[in-house]
Amino acid sequence: GKKIVAVCDISPYSKNGTYSLSIRHIEVAGEGDLAAEFNRIKEKLEKEGLFDKKYKKPIPVFPYRVGVVTSSTGAAIEDIRKIITAKNDLTDIIIFPTAVQGVGAVRSICENIKLANRLSESGIHIDTLIVGRGGGSPEDLAAFNDEEVARAIFASDIPVISAVGHEIDFTIADFVADKRAATPTGAAP
Repeated sequence: GKKIVAVCDISPYSKNGTYSLSIRHIEVAGEGDLAAEFNRIKEKLEKEGLFDKKYKKPIPVFPYRVGVVTSSTGAAIEDIRKIITAKNDLTDIIIFPTAVQGVGAVRSICENIKLANRLSESGIHIDTLIVGRGGGSPEDLAAFNDEEVARAIFASDIPVISAVGHEIDFTIADFVADKRAATPTGAAP
């Protein structure tokens, strides 16, 4: 009884006036595969309490050291650097170069969140961790909707600001983080 959207090839049979469809791709109509997975993960993590306000850590007003988990080559990192140094040029910024889309992005994001926490525990204290990337298509932002990334953010001892995409973009990372910034630039304390 579900409605679907199908991408297919159509072939007419002129003898009897019929058509043949060869389906190449199917997704649920009105929702799509990415949206369905987003809603599934969001509901699951919400039931587990990962979005609960009682777990939100406060973001320091004047951080001495900020870790940034993002691409080292994107515009987002330059914007974050510029804003932080304009407000307080005494704040140290540690960049954790991260793949933020495509194959390996989930693993890269998770590993760098864990690395930042290990570094902070080892004596190089990090006050705030910004995790994010600039805007893109829903497919580009998909790594930030992954359950593994959400759990890595939740497990972080360092307060996390999620800074993914543009103002209209919402990801699972936004819900689980200690604070959501509408853009990477907005995450710079």
